[in-house]
Amino acid sequence: MPESHADDPPKRAEMPAEPTQASRFGKARTAQSGALMEDYVELISDLIGSGGEARPTDIARRIGVTHPTAIKTIARLKREGLAIAKPYRGVFLTEAGETLAERVRARHRVVVDLLLAVGVPAEAAEQDAEGLEHHVSDATLAAFGRFLRERG
Repeated sequence: MPESHADDPPKRAEMPAEPTQASRFGKARTAQSGALMEDYVELISDLIGSGGEARPTDIARRIGVTHPTAIKTIARLKREGLAIAKPYRGVFLTEAGETLAERVRARHRVVVDLLLAVGVPAEAAEQDAEGLEHHVSDATLAAFGRFLRERG
Protein backbone atom coordinates (compact mmCIF):
# COMPACT_ATOMS: atom_id res chain seq x y z
CA MET A 1 0.00 0.00 0.00
CA PRO A 2 1.50 3.38 -0.98
CA GLU A 3 2.39 5.77 1.81
CA SER A 4 0.19 8.87 2.16
CA HIS A 5 1.64 12.32 2.81
CA ALA A 6 0.03 15.42 4.30
CA ASP A 7 0.40 17.32 1.01
CA ASP A 8 -1.22 14.57 -1.09
CA PRO A 9 -4.63 15.53 -2.47
CA PRO A 10 -7.53 13.85 -0.64
CA LYS A 11 -8.88 10.68 -2.22
CA ARG A 12 -12.19 11.10 -4.00
CA ALA A 13 -15.09 9.12 -2.65
CA GLU A 14 -16.77 6.58 -4.89
CA MET A 15 -19.68 8.21 -6.73
CA PRO A 16 -23.08 6.95 -5.62
CA ALA A 17 -25.46 5.33 -8.10
CA GLU A 18 -27.39 7.86 -10.19
CA PRO A 19 -30.78 7.24 -8.52
CA THR A 20 -29.19 7.59 -5.08
CA GLN A 21 -27.45 10.83 -6.00
CA ALA A 22 -30.58 12.23 -7.68
CA SER A 23 -32.57 11.40 -4.55
CA ARG A 24 -30.05 13.23 -2.36
CA PHE A 25 -30.10 16.35 -4.56
CA GLY A 26 -33.90 16.21 -4.69
CA LYS A 27 -34.08 16.07 -0.91
CA ALA A 28 -31.90 19.17 -0.69
CA ARG A 29 -34.09 21.09 -3.17
CA THR A 30 -37.26 20.10 -1.30
CA ALA A 31 -35.72 21.10 2.02
CA GLN A 32 -34.71 24.48 0.62
CA SER A 33 -38.24 25.16 -0.61
CA GLY A 34 -39.73 24.09 2.72
CA ALA A 35 -37.15 26.08 4.69
CA LEU A 36 -38.63 29.37 3.56
CA MET A 37 -42.13 28.38 4.68
CA GLU A 38 -40.76 27.10 7.98
CA ASP A 39 -38.84 30.34 8.62
CA TYR A 40 -41.98 32.37 7.98
CA VAL A 41 -44.26 30.34 10.27
CA GLU A 42 -41.64 30.34 13.03
CA LEU A 43 -41.21 34.11 12.75
CA ILE A 44 -44.96 34.75 12.63
CA SER A 45 -45.40 32.64 15.77
CA ASP A 46 -42.57 34.52 17.51
CA LEU A 47 -43.97 37.93 16.52
CA ILE A 48 -47.45 37.00 17.76
CA GLY A 49 -45.96 35.63 20.97
CA SER A 50 -43.96 38.76 21.68
CA GLY A 51 -46.23 41.50 20.39
CA GLY A 52 -49.65 39.99 19.74
CA GLU A 53 -49.51 40.32 15.96
CA ALA A 54 -47.38 39.72 12.90
CA ARG A 55 -47.69 42.49 10.34
CA PRO A 56 -46.35 41.91 6.82
CA THR A 57 -44.05 44.92 7.20
CA ASP A 58 -42.49 43.45 10.35
CA ILE A 59 -42.17 40.04 8.70
CA ALA A 60 -40.44 41.54 5.65
CA ARG A 61 -37.96 43.50 7.80
CA ARG A 62 -37.08 40.56 10.04
CA ILE A 63 -36.73 38.06 7.18
CA GLY A 64 -34.75 40.64 5.19
CA VAL A 65 -36.94 40.77 2.09
CA THR A 66 -39.07 43.40 0.38
CA HIS A 67 -42.68 43.92 1.40
CA PRO A 68 -44.00 42.48 -1.91
CA THR A 69 -41.86 39.35 -1.42
CA ALA A 70 -43.26 38.88 2.09
CA ILE A 71 -46.83 39.36 0.77
CA LYS A 72 -46.19 36.71 -1.90
CA THR A 73 -44.90 34.20 0.65
CA ILE A 74 -47.76 34.97 3.06
CA ALA A 75 -50.17 34.24 0.19
CA ARG A 76 -48.44 30.88 -0.24
CA LEU A 77 -48.79 30.19 3.49
CA LYS A 78 -52.50 30.94 3.19
CA ARG A 79 -52.87 28.60 0.18
CA GLU A 80 -51.06 25.87 2.11
CA GLY A 81 -53.48 26.30 5.03
CA LEU A 82 -50.78 27.50 7.41
CA ALA A 83 -51.88 31.11 7.90
CA ILE A 84 -54.77 33.51 7.63
CA ALA A 85 -54.59 37.26 7.16
CA LYS A 86 -57.09 39.61 8.71
CA PRO A 87 -57.52 43.04 7.09
CA TYR A 88 -55.75 45.72 9.12
CA ARG A 89 -54.77 43.11 11.74
CA GLY A 90 -51.86 41.19 10.29
CA VAL A 91 -51.12 37.51 9.79
CA PHE A 92 -52.09 34.68 12.11
CA LEU A 93 -51.25 31.00 12.02
CA THR A 94 -53.79 28.26 11.66
CA GLU A 95 -53.55 25.26 13.96
CA ALA A 96 -51.45 23.52 11.28
CA GLY A 97 -49.20 26.59 11.02
CA GLU A 98 -48.68 26.75 14.77
CA THR A 99 -47.91 23.01 14.89
CA LEU A 100 -45.31 23.50 12.15
CA ALA A 101 -43.82 26.50 13.98
CA GLU A 102 -43.47 24.46 17.18
CA ARG A 103 -41.82 21.60 15.27
CA VAL A 104 -39.36 23.98 13.58
CA ARG A 105 -38.57 25.69 16.88
CA ALA A 106 -37.83 22.30 18.50
CA ARG A 107 -35.60 21.26 15.57
CA HIS A 108 -33.74 24.56 15.84
CA ARG A 109 -33.17 24.06 19.55
CA VAL A 110 -31.76 20.53 19.10
CA VAL A 111 -29.38 21.68 16.35
CA VAL A 112 -28.21 24.67 18.41
CA ASP A 113 -27.70 22.46 21.47
CA LEU A 114 -25.65 19.97 19.44
CA LEU A 115 -23.48 22.72 17.96
CA LEU A 116 -22.89 24.19 21.42
CA ALA A 117 -22.03 20.70 22.74
CA VAL A 118 -19.26 20.30 20.15
CA GLY A 119 -17.79 23.70 20.99
CA VAL A 120 -19.33 26.07 18.45
CA PRO A 121 -19.64 29.62 19.88
CA ALA A 122 -23.23 30.59 20.76
CA GLU A 123 -23.79 33.20 18.04
CA ALA A 124 -22.30 30.96 15.34
CA ALA A 125 -24.43 28.04 16.60
CA GLU A 126 -27.61 30.13 16.32
CA GLN A 127 -26.66 31.35 12.86
CA ASP A 128 -25.60 27.95 11.54
CA ALA A 129 -28.67 26.24 12.98
CA GLU A 130 -30.84 28.48 10.77
CA GLY A 131 -29.64 26.56 7.74
CA LEU A 132 -28.99 23.13 9.22
CA GLU A 133 -32.35 22.73 10.94
CA HIS A 134 -34.17 22.52 7.62
CA HIS A 135 -31.86 19.98 6.03
CA VAL A 136 -31.32 17.30 8.66
CA SER A 137 -33.50 14.22 8.44
CA ASP A 138 -35.68 13.07 11.31
CA ALA A 139 -33.25 10.16 11.80
CA THR A 140 -30.30 12.55 12.11
CA LEU A 141 -32.23 14.83 14.43
CA ALA A 142 -33.14 11.85 16.63
CA ALA A 143 -29.46 10.86 16.74
CA PHE A 144 -28.54 14.41 17.76
CA GLY A 145 -31.12 14.22 20.58
CA ARG A 146 -29.80 10.83 21.77
CA PHE A 147 -26.25 12.14 21.76
CA LEU A 148 -27.26 15.16 23.82
CA ARG A 149 -29.26 13.08 26.33
CA GLU A 150 -26.44 10.53 26.75
CA ARG A 151 -23.94 13.32 27.21
CA GLY A 152 -26.01 14.59 30.11
